[in-house]
Amino acid sequence: MDAFTPQQTIELISRTGAKKAKMRLDKLWWNSVMAGPLLGFGTNASPWYQENAPGLIRTISACFFPIGLITVVLTGADLYTSNVMFLPVAFLHRRCNLLDVAKSWFISFFGNLAGMLFFMAIIVGYGGVFSSGAYKAESITFAVGKAVTPAWQEIFLKAIGANWLVCLAVFMAISAREISSKILAIWWPITAFVALGMDHVIANMFLVPMGIWNGAPISVGYYIWKSMIPALLGNTIGGGFFVGTVYWYLYLTGEGAAHVDFGIGGQGTAIDEVGGPMGRVHSHTAMCKNCGASSSDEGQLPDSAGRMKSGVGRELKPAEVKHENHDSVDHV
Repeated sequence: MDAFTPQQTIELISRTGAKKAKMRLDKLWWNSVMAGPLLGFGTNASPWYQENAPGLIRTISACFFPIGLITVVLTGADLYTSNVMFLPVAFLHRRCNLLDVAKSWFISFFGNLAGMLFFMAIIVGYGGVFSSGAYKAESITFAVGKAVTPAWQEIFLKAIGANWLVCLAVFMAISAREISSKILAIWWPITAFVALGMDHVIANMFLVPMGIWNGAPISVGYYIWKSMIPALLGNTIGGGFFVGTVYWYLYLTGEGAAHVDFGIGGQGTAIDEVGGPMGRVHSHTAMCKNCGASSSDEGQLPDSAGRMKSGVGRELKPAEVKHENHDSVDHV
């Protein structure tokens, strides 16, 4: 199967979290600052349509928002709302400590805030992107609809759903091997959360301050209490618990070591992919025998060109290595 299994994916998420936990603080800061503008490019595309064009047009407008997360994922930028999935999995897997988690969350959150405010004020604000009458009025209306109209608990609950979908998008992007597959994996969950009008704390760092910049009757303190805090808490729960913790429990507890092979597997990996968490201790060889495949077919797809390997596999796995053991990051 030309994709990582769910168990392999959560293992990769754990390794990524361990790497992020040990990242140099200056690199973590600037990598987080860069994530703000990248997400802002997608956020910038949708406010007017969401309020003025309901139904099909609103759904179409939501299709532009994933551009931001796609650029974040493919460039490796640090986004707080995905770090709330990576770091808890690494912590639960005993690859980092609570101080590492707190440090990464703190720096990525405020780095995202700094980057997004820079993008909002310098690129969009002084750049005059929303300076015309209709767009200016709409940015104010949208900010009020995000921070004033809904109750505190409504923002909190919508934020849980938003980052549940965002982290599922990142999860599926990690399970994909090719760039086009990663883009498609990200696109649809993000489109769904935007079309549903849910709250993403980093995206709101553009939407609400943009309205304030243009004259919305919202103070900074009110925005922090009424919009930022509930969205922050909801996003943390949505990504950290409903994706990170749940899939860690399902696939990394009592399941044995998760070996990640960048080659395309055969029938054995196909069984892994659809079988779900079953406390498996069988080897791929045994599973292939049970499904009727010969030993010569193990780890291969029937193809006249011989053993197949994805593009990522060709780049990252030496030809002489047949199976990847846990590398040094596993023991962090």
